[in-house]
Amino acid sequence: MTPTERYPDLAKVIGLSGLYFKREDLHPYGSHKGRSIPPMIDHYRKNGESRFAISSSGNAALAAALHINKINAEKDRPVSLDIFVGNHIAPHKLEKLKVIAAKAEGGRMRILTKERPLQALAQAVEEGFRSLRQSTDDEALAGYAALAEELAVVKDIGAAVIGTSSGTTAQALAEYFLKNRLPIQVHIVQTPSCHPMSDAFETYDGPDEISDADAIVDQTAHRKAKLVSFIEKTGGYGWTASNDDIRSAQELTKKHTGLEISANSALSVVGAMQIAYRGHEAKGAIVCMICGD
Repeated sequence: MTPTERYPDLAKVIGLSGLYFKREDLHPYGSHKGRSIPPMIDHYRKNGESRFAISSSGNAALAAALHINKINAEKDRPVSLDIFVGNHIAPHKLEKLKVIAAKAEGGRMRILTKERPLQALAQAVEEGFRSLRQSTDDEALAGYAALAEELAVVKDIGAAVIGTSSGTTAQALAEYFLKNRLPIQVHIVQTPSCHPMSDAFETYDGPDEISDADAIVDQTAHRKAKLVSFIEKTGGYGWTASNDDIRSAQELTKKHTGLEISANSALSVVGAMQIAYRGHEAKGAIVCMICGD
Protein backbone atom coordinates (compact mmCIF):
# COMPACT_ATOMS: atom_id res chain seq x y z
CA MET A 1 0.00 0.00 0.00
CA THR A 2 1.21 3.52 -0.80
CA PRO A 3 0.06 6.81 0.79
CA THR A 4 -2.88 8.77 -0.56
CA GLU A 5 -2.17 12.38 0.35
CA ARG A 6 -4.65 15.26 0.22
CA TYR A 7 -3.57 18.70 -1.00
CA PRO A 8 -6.36 21.26 -0.46
CA ASP A 9 -4.22 24.29 -1.34
CA LEU A 10 -3.34 22.90 -4.78
CA ALA A 11 -6.97 21.85 -5.29
CA LYS A 12 -8.13 25.40 -4.57
CA VAL A 13 -5.63 26.96 -6.97
CA ILE A 14 -6.64 24.57 -9.77
CA GLY A 15 -10.35 24.94 -9.02
CA LEU A 16 -11.21 21.45 -7.78
CA SER A 17 -13.35 20.38 -4.84
CA GLY A 18 -10.58 18.07 -3.70
CA LEU A 19 -7.23 16.72 -4.88
CA TYR A 20 -5.21 13.71 -3.80
CA PHE A 21 -1.81 12.37 -4.83
CA LYS A 22 -1.49 8.59 -4.90
CA ARG A 23 2.19 8.27 -4.06
CA GLU A 24 3.25 5.34 -6.23
CA ASP A 25 6.71 6.91 -6.32
CA LEU A 26 7.02 5.62 -2.74
CA HIS A 27 6.36 2.01 -3.73
CA PRO A 28 9.24 -0.30 -2.68
CA TYR A 29 9.94 -1.02 -6.35
CA GLY A 30 10.03 2.69 -7.24
CA SER A 31 6.84 3.13 -9.25
CA HIS A 32 3.39 1.72 -9.98
CA LYS A 33 5.10 -0.88 -12.19
CA GLY A 34 5.97 -2.66 -8.95
CA ARG A 35 2.29 -3.54 -8.66
CA SER A 36 2.29 -5.63 -11.82
CA ILE A 37 5.74 -6.82 -12.89
CA PRO A 38 6.59 -8.85 -9.74
CA PRO A 39 3.26 -10.76 -9.76
CA MET A 40 3.80 -11.52 -13.46
CA ILE A 41 7.22 -12.97 -12.70
CA ASP A 42 5.85 -14.97 -9.76
CA HIS A 43 2.97 -16.31 -11.87
CA TYR A 44 5.19 -17.58 -14.66
CA ARG A 45 7.83 -18.85 -12.24
CA LYS A 46 5.17 -21.02 -10.57
CA ASN A 47 4.51 -22.45 -14.02
CA GLY A 48 8.16 -23.50 -14.24
CA GLU A 49 9.62 -20.64 -16.25
CA SER A 50 12.99 -19.20 -15.24
CA ARG A 51 14.21 -16.98 -18.08
CA PHE A 52 12.61 -13.56 -18.41
CA ALA A 53 13.10 -10.63 -20.77
CA ILE A 54 11.76 -7.10 -20.87
CA SER A 55 11.94 -4.07 -23.13
CA SER A 56 11.51 -0.93 -21.05
CA SER A 57 12.13 2.79 -20.91
CA GLY A 58 13.01 2.40 -17.25
CA ASN A 59 10.40 1.89 -14.53
CA ALA A 60 9.16 -1.55 -15.58
CA ALA A 61 12.73 -2.77 -15.98
CA LEU A 62 13.65 -1.40 -12.55
CA ALA A 63 10.75 -3.24 -10.94
CA ALA A 64 11.66 -6.46 -12.76
CA ALA A 65 15.34 -6.19 -11.87
CA LEU A 66 14.66 -5.55 -8.18
CA HIS A 67 12.28 -8.49 -7.97
CA ILE A 68 14.62 -10.86 -9.80
CA ASN A 69 17.39 -10.03 -7.33
CA LYS A 70 14.97 -10.59 -4.44
CA ILE A 71 14.04 -14.03 -5.78
CA ASN A 72 17.64 -15.02 -6.36
CA ALA A 73 18.67 -13.91 -2.88
CA GLU A 74 16.42 -16.66 -1.54
CA LYS A 75 18.64 -19.28 -3.28
CA ASP A 76 15.62 -21.26 -4.44
CA ARG A 77 15.15 -21.92 -8.15
CA PRO A 78 17.13 -18.95 -9.49
CA VAL A 79 15.85 -16.97 -12.47
CA SER A 80 17.47 -14.73 -15.06
CA LEU A 81 16.52 -11.46 -16.72
CA ASP A 82 17.56 -9.80 -19.97
CA ILE A 83 16.72 -6.08 -20.12
CA PHE A 84 16.56 -4.51 -23.58
CA VAL A 85 16.86 -0.73 -23.58
CA GLY A 86 16.95 1.77 -26.42
CA ASN A 87 19.73 4.19 -27.27
CA HIS A 88 17.79 7.10 -25.78
CA ILE A 89 16.99 5.73 -22.33
CA ALA A 90 17.26 8.39 -19.63
CA PRO A 91 20.84 8.24 -18.27
CA HIS A 92 19.76 8.26 -14.61
CA LYS A 93 17.48 5.28 -15.19
CA LEU A 94 20.22 3.39 -16.99
CA GLU A 95 22.57 4.03 -14.08
CA LYS A 96 19.98 2.70 -11.63
CA LEU A 97 19.62 -0.45 -13.72
CA LYS A 98 23.39 -0.93 -13.84
CA VAL A 99 23.64 -0.67 -10.05
CA ILE A 100 20.94 -3.32 -9.61
CA ALA A 101 22.41 -5.58 -12.30
CA ALA A 102 25.81 -5.38 -10.64
CA LYS A 103 24.30 -7.07 -7.58
CA ALA A 104 23.02 -10.03 -9.60
CA GLU A 105 25.01 -13.23 -9.21
CA GLY A 106 26.28 -15.51 -11.92
CA GLY A 107 25.47 -13.28 -14.86
CA ARG A 108 21.74 -13.78 -14.29
CA MET A 109 20.93 -10.22 -15.32
CA ARG A 110 22.03 -8.47 -18.50
CA ILE A 111 21.36 -4.95 -19.75
CA LEU A 112 21.46 -4.92 -23.53
CA THR A 113 21.26 -1.65 -25.47
CA LYS A 114 19.53 -2.15 -28.83
CA GLU A 115 18.52 0.11 -31.68
CA ARG A 116 15.20 -1.78 -31.77
CA PRO A 117 14.61 -3.17 -28.27
CA LEU A 118 11.14 -4.56 -29.05
CA GLN A 119 12.60 -6.52 -31.96
CA ALA A 120 15.28 -7.86 -29.63
CA LEU A 121 12.56 -8.86 -27.15
CA ALA A 122 10.68 -10.74 -29.86
CA GLN A 123 13.88 -12.62 -30.71
CA ALA A 124 14.39 -13.50 -27.06
CA VAL A 125 10.86 -14.92 -26.89
CA GLU A 126 11.66 -17.13 -29.87
CA GLU A 127 14.68 -18.37 -27.92
CA GLY A 128 12.52 -19.40 -24.97
CA PHE A 129 12.43 -16.31 -22.75
CA ARG A 130 9.18 -15.21 -21.12
CA SER A 131 8.31 -11.65 -22.14
CA LEU A 132 7.25 -9.24 -19.39
CA ARG A 133 5.72 -6.81 -21.86
CA GLN A 134 2.58 -5.50 -20.21
CA SER A 135 0.82 -4.18 -23.29
CA THR A 136 0.34 -7.65 -24.79
CA ASP A 137 -0.18 -9.78 -21.70
CA ASP A 138 -3.41 -9.55 -19.69
CA GLU A 139 -1.65 -11.22 -16.76
CA ALA A 140 -0.25 -7.70 -16.22
CA LEU A 141 -3.70 -6.39 -15.32
CA ALA A 142 -4.08 -8.50 -12.18
CA GLY A 143 -1.40 -6.74 -10.18
CA TYR A 144 -3.19 -3.39 -10.40
CA ALA A 145 -6.31 -4.68 -8.65
CA ALA A 146 -4.80 -3.77 -5.27
CA LEU A 147 -4.18 -0.23 -6.53
CA ALA A 148 -7.80 0.07 -7.63
CA GLU A 149 -8.96 -1.19 -4.23
CA GLU A 150 -6.84 1.42 -2.45
CA LEU A 151 -8.32 4.18 -4.60
CA ALA A 152 -11.87 2.93 -4.13
CA VAL A 153 -11.77 3.47 -0.36
CA VAL A 154 -11.15 7.22 -0.80
CA LYS A 155 -14.63 8.38 0.19
CA ASP A 156 -14.99 11.43 -2.06
CA ILE A 157 -13.08 10.27 -5.15
CA GLY A 158 -14.69 11.19 -8.46
CA ALA A 159 -11.84 10.56 -10.90
CA ALA A 160 -8.41 8.98 -11.20
CA VAL A 161 -5.88 10.51 -13.60
CA ILE A 162 -2.78 8.74 -14.87
CA GLY A 163 -0.05 9.40 -17.43
CA THR A 164 -0.39 6.57 -19.93
CA SER A 165 1.92 4.69 -22.25
CA SER A 166 0.62 1.15 -22.90
CA GLY A 167 -2.62 1.82 -21.01
CA THR A 168 -2.32 -1.28 -18.84
CA THR A 169 -2.74 0.50 -15.50
CA ALA A 170 -5.62 2.64 -16.75
CA GLN A 171 -7.40 -0.39 -18.20
CA ALA A 172 -7.08 -2.32 -14.95
CA LEU A 173 -8.45 0.61 -12.94
CA ALA A 174 -11.36 1.19 -15.32
CA GLU A 175 -12.27 -2.50 -15.40
CA TYR A 176 -12.28 -2.65 -11.60
CA PHE A 177 -14.39 0.49 -11.18
CA LEU A 178 -16.92 -0.65 -13.79
CA LYS A 179 -17.12 -4.21 -12.47
CA ASN A 180 -17.81 -2.93 -8.97
CA ARG A 181 -20.17 -0.19 -10.20
CA LEU A 182 -18.09 2.58 -8.70
CA PRO A 183 -18.79 6.08 -10.11
CA ILE A 184 -15.11 6.88 -10.62
CA GLN A 185 -13.91 8.31 -13.91
CA VAL A 186 -10.60 7.24 -15.44
CA HIS A 187 -8.62 9.89 -17.32
CA ILE A 188 -5.42 9.30 -19.26
CA VAL A 189 -2.77 11.81 -20.26
CA GLN A 190 -0.31 11.39 -23.12
CA THR A 191 2.31 13.61 -24.76
CA PRO A 192 3.18 15.29 -28.09
CA SER A 193 5.72 12.49 -28.59
CA CYS A 194 3.16 9.72 -28.10
CA HIS A 195 -0.60 10.25 -28.21
CA PRO A 196 -2.36 7.42 -30.10
CA MET A 197 -4.86 6.88 -27.26
CA SER A 198 -5.60 10.48 -26.28
CA ASP A 199 -6.22 11.23 -29.97
CA ALA A 200 -9.30 9.01 -29.71
CA PHE A 201 -10.84 11.83 -27.65
CA GLU A 202 -9.49 14.88 -29.44
CA THR A 203 -6.76 15.33 -32.03
CA TYR A 204 -3.64 16.95 -30.60
CA ASP A 205 -2.80 20.20 -32.41
CA GLY A 206 -0.18 21.65 -30.07
CA PRO A 207 3.57 22.04 -30.55
CA ASP A 208 5.49 19.18 -32.16
CA GLU A 209 8.12 18.51 -29.51
CA ILE A 210 10.01 15.78 -27.70
CA SER A 211 8.23 15.46 -24.38
CA ASP A 212 9.84 15.88 -20.99
CA ALA A 213 7.74 12.86 -19.95
CA ASP A 214 10.02 10.24 -21.46
CA ALA A 215 8.21 7.15 -20.13
CA ILE A 216 5.29 7.60 -22.56
CA VAL A 217 6.57 5.65 -25.56
CA ASP A 218 4.05 3.02 -26.71
CA GLN A 219 3.04 4.06 -30.22
CA THR A 220 1.56 0.64 -31.07
CA ALA A 221 -1.24 1.01 -28.52
CA HIS A 222 -2.40 -2.62 -28.42
CA ARG A 223 -4.88 -1.79 -25.67
CA LYS A 224 -6.39 1.24 -27.40
CA ALA A 225 -9.78 -0.17 -28.46
CA LYS A 226 -10.57 -1.72 -25.08
CA LEU A 227 -9.16 1.15 -23.06
CA VAL A 228 -10.98 3.91 -24.94
CA SER A 229 -14.26 2.02 -24.53
CA PHE A 230 -13.68 1.54 -20.79
CA ILE A 231 -12.72 5.18 -20.27
CA GLU A 232 -15.85 6.36 -22.06
CA LYS A 233 -17.99 4.07 -19.90
CA THR A 234 -16.50 5.58 -16.73
CA GLY A 235 -17.19 9.10 -18.03
CA GLY A 236 -13.47 9.87 -18.27
CA TYR A 237 -11.41 11.41 -21.05
CA GLY A 238 -8.02 11.44 -22.75
CA TRP A 239 -5.77 14.52 -22.62
CA THR A 240 -2.46 15.46 -24.26
CA ALA A 241 0.07 17.51 -22.29
CA SER A 242 2.66 19.81 -23.85
CA ASN A 243 5.96 20.54 -22.14
CA ASP A 244 4.58 23.93 -21.09
CA ASP A 245 1.65 22.14 -19.46
CA ILE A 246 3.98 19.71 -17.69
CA ARG A 247 6.31 22.42 -16.41
CA SER A 248 3.40 24.53 -15.22
CA ALA A 249 2.04 21.53 -13.29
CA GLN A 250 5.45 20.90 -11.74
CA GLU A 251 5.77 24.54 -10.67
CA LEU A 252 2.27 24.67 -9.17
CA THR A 253 2.87 21.39 -7.36
CA LYS A 254 6.17 22.60 -5.92
CA LYS A 255 4.66 25.91 -4.80
CA HIS A 256 1.53 24.52 -3.17
CA THR A 257 2.66 21.10 -1.89
CA GLY A 258 6.44 21.38 -1.54
CA LEU A 259 6.88 18.28 -3.69
CA GLU A 260 9.19 18.09 -6.69
CA ILE A 261 7.52 15.59 -9.00
CA SER A 262 8.90 14.12 -12.21
CA ALA A 263 7.61 15.11 -15.64
CA ASN A 264 6.01 11.68 -15.98
CA SER A 265 4.16 12.12 -12.68
CA ALA A 266 3.19 15.70 -13.60
CA LEU A 267 1.10 14.37 -16.48
CA SER A 268 -1.59 13.40 -13.98
CA VAL A 269 -1.61 16.91 -12.53
CA VAL A 270 -2.00 18.31 -16.06
CA GLY A 271 -5.00 16.02 -16.45
CA ALA A 272 -6.52 17.36 -13.22
CA MET A 273 -5.96 20.91 -14.46
CA GLN A 274 -7.63 20.11 -17.78
CA ILE A 275 -10.64 18.61 -15.99
CA ALA A 276 -11.06 21.89 -14.10
CA TYR A 277 -10.17 24.35 -16.85
CA ARG A 278 -12.12 22.62 -19.61
CA GLY A 279 -15.23 22.12 -17.49
CA HIS A 280 -15.25 18.32 -17.52
CA GLU A 281 -17.61 17.39 -14.71
CA ALA A 282 -16.17 15.00 -12.14
CA LYS A 283 -18.39 14.37 -9.15
CA GLY A 284 -15.84 14.34 -6.38
CA ALA A 285 -12.14 14.78 -5.72
CA ILE A 286 -9.45 14.01 -8.28
CA VAL A 287 -6.72 11.49 -7.53
CA CYS A 288 -3.47 12.07 -9.45
CA MET A 289 -1.17 9.08 -9.88
CA ILE A 290 2.36 10.08 -8.87
CA CYS A 291 4.11 7.24 -10.62
CA GLY A 292 7.85 7.81 -10.10
CA ASP A 293 10.44 8.78 -12.68
